[in-house]
Amino acid sequence: MDKNTIIGFVLIGVVLIGFSWWQQPSAEEIAQARKQDSIALVAKKKAEEQQKLATAVAKSKQQKAIGEAQKDTSVLFYSALQGKESNVVLKNEKIELTLGTKGGTVQKAVVKDFKDRNGNKDVTLFDQKDQLLKFMMSGKQTNIITSDLNFTPTNVTDTTVTMTAIAAPGKQLVLDYVLGKDYMLRLSLQVQGMNGLFAPNCQQMDVEWTERSRQQEKGFMFENRNSSLTYHFTDGGTDYLNETNEAVDKSIEKPIDWVAFKNQFFSAVIIAKDNFDKNALMTSLPQEKGSGYLKNYVAKLKTPFDPTGTKASEFEFYFGPNDFRLLQSMEKQSTFGKDLQLERLVFLGWPLFRIINRWFTLYVFDWLTALNINMGIVLILITLLLKVITFPLVKKSYMSSAKMRVLKPKLDEATKQFDKPEDQMQKQQAMMAMYSKYGVSPLSGCLPMIIQMPIWIAMFNFVPNAIQLRGEKFLWISDLSTYDPIIEWNTNIWGIGDHLSLTCILFCVANVLYSVMTMRQQKDQMVGQQAEQMKMMQWMMYLMPLMFFFMFNDYSSGLNFYYFVSLFFSAAIMWTLRKTTNDEKLLALLEKRYKENQQNPQKTGGFAARLEAMQKQAAELQRQREAAERNRRQ
Repeated sequence: MDKNTIIGFVLIGVVLIGFSWWQQPSAEEIAQARKQDSIALVAKKKAEEQQKLATAVAKSKQQKAIGEAQKDTSVLFYSALQGKESNVVLKNEKIELTLGTKGGTVQKAVVKDFKDRNGNKDVTLFDQKDQLLKFMMSGKQTNIITSDLNFTPTNVTDTTVTMTAIAAPGKQLVLDYVLGKDYMLRLSLQVQGMNGLFAPNCQQMDVEWTERSRQQEKGFMFENRNSSLTYHFTDGGTDYLNETNEAVDKSIEKPIDWVAFKNQFFSAVIIAKDNFDKNALMTSLPQEKGSGYLKNYVAKLKTPFDPTGTKASEFEFYFGPNDFRLLQSMEKQSTFGKDLQLERLVFLGWPLFRIINRWFTLYVFDWLTALNINMGIVLILITLLLKVITFPLVKKSYMSSAKMRVLKPKLDEATKQFDKPEDQMQKQQAMMAMYSKYGVSPLSGCLPMIIQMPIWIAMFNFVPNAIQLRGEKFLWISDLSTYDPIIEWNTNIWGIGDHLSLTCILFCVANVLYSVMTMRQQKDQMVGQQAEQMKMMQWMMYLMPLMFFFMFNDYSSGLNFYYFVSLFFSAAIMWTLRKTTNDEKLLALLEKRYKENQQNPQKTGGFAARLEAMQKQAAELQRQREAAERNRRQ
């Protein structure tokens, strides 16, 4: 890392800190914001109370209507409105689903062999109090809502059940379920003998799905940040509602074929064979920390429905882990023949970083995890492999810095007459001329380091979404997928939270030490006022790790551990290169190149030469402007 790289990082830090300071509100603005927040909070509570009241009134009316219908034997689904609820369990080696005869839908989903945050051997995605799915169709006399009906189960096995609600003799609504070998559940919804009982314009059914998403991981903030209501467009591509702490209501303008209530590591997905029509309404309402829940999801959808009963409405459900390869295989198990792109539930970053993770990191990760070794060792091996791949770039960067270091005495001599502030342009030209004569490019040490940045960012997206790290122990770390606290407290402190993560502290300390190491190396190549300027910028280099601490204290220990190991190996590589570089031989090589360039001036070139020429042109233009200004004043 040379001066240009350091300056680049410093400028980024200055912009971030300066922008944050500039955006900081005044005391008056803070007071006004608090007042507005109080008003908004009162309005929100009032709206929630009104919504609860409206829901209660609607429910009361619905129950009254059901009660009246239960007394009238001529009403459709008279028998289905009677009776008591019972449960049917579908299960395989991967999942256990409980279906209620009241409503005929899945009321509880348990994913096996994934420990929950309380240490239980299986993860419960939701139960009856958390989730509700209902299908609604417009009838001539009254609307048909499946959540109001009691279904009779038949054809019951571990993986199949047929739920039937009798509307009248020879008229019925049938829900036929088949559980696959993994996490896929298939549903066929069909009416039989009910032609003429629906409204004339009834060509669609409404699907309303709600879920209060449970907190499954220890770190509420981090899991909440990686949980979202996600959907897939029929013409390709996914989108999601904002994961922030704000309530979001959104109308989707394009047709979609699936909707997912996504947690960090698990998802519940509904897929429609005939798609969900445009203008679907999605809602995501954040829940309070400590409630045991992350968000309240609501999806209000419409899909084609055949009232004649000739064609069934078909759906598929996925209740399971967000594992990239597993989600890819689910598409092969689907009978709809669609390009579902379910693997998009595992966020791998924006396009450039996604390409790195999709076509490199995933394959390396799959290969290493197949060796059945500890996940901490896997992260170390991935780091080593990346260091081997990028070593040529790192070495090139270091050698560029080393060349400028050994040339420093000559640069000092060549530029000693340009120490005045007004002579800085001439000083830069003299330096560029020297670099050009010796065949040294100042930026060759900067660009290779910039090339490595996408790898860091790609891993920033990959590690927190790798379910293989969930629950994995390594050294003192009890779970690589969440933070590793050395101390916790009950009060939330702004910017820190309620804990201190050891791997975050190690990462930040390593960052400081690495910055000190690189800055010491840079001192040997600074010329004139550059050394003084570097002293002024050093404090900025120490602020960057502090900023990282506030950013990463709540992040997964696996990510912090990866960055710590990466910095450790980077420092080891820089130390080794420094010890194995012979400055005398390097200087002799540069002197030889200098003589060759003197004998053959046409060989002198490269970026330094072009930059020198540009600086000369700029200086000449400046002199012309100054001369023109003097002539104008005379």
